[in-house]
Amino acid sequence: MVWSGRWVADRLGVALGGDERLTSLLGLALRRNKKRAHLLVSNVLGKHVPQRPETVYGAGLRLGERVRELLGEEAAARAVVLGYAETATGLGHSVADGLALAPYLHSTRRPVAGVEPAGGFEESHSHATSHLLLPEDPQLLTGDGPLVLVDDEFSTGNTVLNTIRSLHARFPRERYVIVALADMRSEEDRSRLAEFAAELGARVDLVTMVAGTVRLPPDVLARGQRLVREHEVAVTAGEVAVTAGEVAVTAGEVAVTAGEVAVTAGEVVAAAGGGGSGDAGAVEGCDADVHGSGGGSGREPAGAVAGERVELGWPEGLPDGGRHGFTPAHRAVLEAALPGMAARVADALRGGGTGAGAASKGAGDSVDAGRRVLVLGFEELMYAPLRLAHALEELVDAEVRFSTTTRSPVLAVDDPGYAIRTRLAFPAHDDPADGPGERYAYNVAPGAGEPGFDAIVAVVDSTADTPRLHAPEGLLARLAPHTGRVLLAVVPSHTPARRHTPPQPSARTPSARTPSARTASACPPSARTAAALPEPLRGPAFSSYDPDEVGWLLQDLSEAELEAPTEEREEAIQKGGAHYAESLPVEYQPTAQYQDLFRVALDTSAVRIAQAVGTVTETVLAERGGPLGGRGDGRRPVLVSLARAGTPVGVLMRRWARFAHGLDLPHYAISIVRGRGIDTTALRWLADHHDPADVVFVDGWTGKGAITRELADAVADFPGFDPEIAVLADPGGCVRTYGTREDFLIPSACLNSTVSGLISRTVLRADLVGPDDFHGAKFYRELAGSDVSRHFLDTIAARFAEVAEDVALDAKELLAADRTPTWEGWAAVERISEEYGIHDMNLVKPGVGETTRVLLRRVPWRILARRGVGRDLDHIRLLAEQRGVPVEEVDDLPYSCVGLIHPRFTRGATGADGRAVTAG
Repeated sequence: MVWSGRWVADRLGVALGGDERLTSLLGLALRRNKKRAHLLVSNVLGKHVPQRPETVYGAGLRLGERVRELLGEEAAARAVVLGYAETATGLGHSVADGLALAPYLHSTRRPVAGVEPAGGFEESHSHATSHLLLPEDPQLLTGDGPLVLVDDEFSTGNTVLNTIRSLHARFPRERYVIVALADMRSEEDRSRLAEFAAELGARVDLVTMVAGTVRLPPDVLARGQRLVREHEVAVTAGEVAVTAGEVAVTAGEVAVTAGEVAVTAGEVVAAAGGGGSGDAGAVEGCDADVHGSGGGSGREPAGAVAGERVELGWPEGLPDGGRHGFTPAHRAVLEAALPGMAARVADALRGGGTGAGAASKGAGDSVDAGRRVLVLGFEELMYAPLRLAHALEELVDAEVRFSTTTRSPVLAVDDPGYAIRTRLAFPAHDDPADGPGERYAYNVAPGAGEPGFDAIVAVVDSTADTPRLHAPEGLLARLAPHTGRVLLAVVPSHTPARRHTPPQPSARTPSARTPSARTASACPPSARTAAALPEPLRGPAFSSYDPDEVGWLLQDLSEAELEAPTEEREEAIQKGGAHYAESLPVEYQPTAQYQDLFRVALDTSAVRIAQAVGTVTETVLAERGGPLGGRGDGRRPVLVSLARAGTPVGVLMRRWARFAHGLDLPHYAISIVRGRGIDTTALRWLADHHDPADVVFVDGWTGKGAITRELADAVADFPGFDPEIAVLADPGGCVRTYGTREDFLIPSACLNSTVSGLISRTVLRADLVGPDDFHGAKFYRELAGSDVSRHFLDTIAARFAEVAEDVALDAKELLAADRTPTWEGWAAVERISEEYGIHDMNLVKPGVGETTRVLLRRVPWRILARRGVGRDLDHIRLLAEQRGVPVEEVDDLPYSCVGLIHPRFTRGATGADGRAVTAG
């Protein structure tokens, strides 16, 4: 096999020495650059040479694993990985994945408004020398752990020296690790780096795949520039000759066209009368020629191919890359979402795409064995398309390759002994700070004797999805003549929060706390200074849900001692007038018998729950101009569950939107506390990241409507948020948006944390929650053996297809019906409170869900059951028997059952202000 550096080596006298693997990993090309003649072209980087994603990702991953072994677990956990734009952004990401514990940042040449640079450095030999460091978290680089610097290859080491010098002056540390695919420095350069490290007083380690040297003749720069000029002149001369020949051909075609006009006139009449498929095809072909198809290749016009989009379903809030930082938590979100995103691309490649033009693709356009697919990234956006390509390899029976576009100008020579066989040039399409310019895609068009790609999936960020991308001379149009299909996938560009203040003290840092978290946080967002808002917690670090299912707008209080036995807790609250949200009940662990009952109940109610989930989701979408009966181009809601009972419902609604319409709805969980209101820090976070008008609050069910009223009061100071709640079941007639008004068993009400992602109820206590903190909760990791959270979701989601037709009918009927709240439940609770001499509505808990909670978490007094209700109350009767609580059957009850809290113990679910009310 011919070495892809032979052409340059023969003409310039350039030679590689050292490791025998060098020639398999590196080729040579000529730069169109006044500073350096040659370019080392990596065969495993995925930049200039399309390569298998497994090879590209695996190279970086193995380097990262070696760094982790070198540092040890403790140091690796404190490390930060820094990659270089644009070539090594994906490699640096992959190295960070190999370390597994480290956050990642890459330099960038794209300034971002409102984000202050944390540093910068120069890459002297590059065509674009200045690098910026723009971490969203200004303290990302301030730690004292090792800094791991990743580049594709080291030729002189100057870039690394500039980086370390710049960062060490501001953020000194004791250790640096340099990582590269190839170390090609001279002995002089190696000595210089060692001297620099000694002068700095820091340890510098080096981890590479191969090492060697590049031997250059003294006049290599002049000879290289002359060779580039000569080759480009020869190519231009050839193009002029071809053009002259085309002019002659065109002149001849003009005469032929004049004769064809008469024939065409007759064909038009025949087509109008005949209507045969052959005539129709001739007219369509003529239309395609008018719109400027790619010549006589027989492929589709550039405009038609370029419009075929693939909706990835990129997770809400997940950064598109490491430009502003990418944490291990972000990595977990991406890992969970990759299979679904790759499946959407695979479906589009098989002809089942969701974008424009996808529906017209036939079986002949599907990707199958023997076909070749290129996933083409975009400049600094390397990692996301690389991981997408890697996941795609597992799903399609085709040869998948990965590469990216680049700013780097390189000479193309169609010779097997040259690394850059072909070049496509197109204008920049991402509004670069240095102005418009030419960009390139190398080795995408096939060289002589090489196979082409049957499909190209171009992946760009939303900043680059501009008219110039779609223009006649843009990237998509340049790709079209060289492939059968061009698909476009757009990753949302991450917009960092515009803040640069240090993070607030953690929940356990001693600080001056205000007595009332609500008083400190209740002012509207516009009236507060911009504080460093925390980011949502996600599984598996917090909760057993997949990271893309829900983002918890909470802080983790798992290490705090908050639990007490129920009776002791409630008596202490009563005597001290404490608030129920300042402590937690001991998490109830159901017996094996009760767990069996839960599973039976889930099986019997799964269809009803699935139908209610679909109905409420379709209602929410339709109320915002969404999919039901339309095109799905309305505003996409942001689901915000009221933790924790609303969280499983929000997850299921999100799953229905994806199942029924391919929509990925953002979903968060937020704390609301009776008597204290909603978590205003979480509201500010939502307003900072989403349009408040898109927020839909979600809960499991309504009882008497106390939380409905609490929410309306809580968001009054936050313009734009709609206080309406969407619920699965509304037996109390308290809301407008619901899946059903039946009162039946919703199993997520039964098992507390073990059916809610192993998350406790929420906590609001002044010594733990400051004015700019989220409310708290605990993650009961130790209960993983009893967790049925995913089983609950999967069981119900498995019935979605079965209920789809009924859901469509139910949703249409609901949208046409009068859904004005009747507050029937509130009236019933008032009556029961008086009849039983309780005189406190907060001790009356209506509905199956609330009655279950009374039996699990409170001090129950008695249970009222509507006469004739059967299996839906089996678990209620079992729990009541276990706790020695009487069950009374009554008539005229709008709910299936009502739980009454013992009037001697009012703590835990007490007065309207959340404080204890002592019974006489």
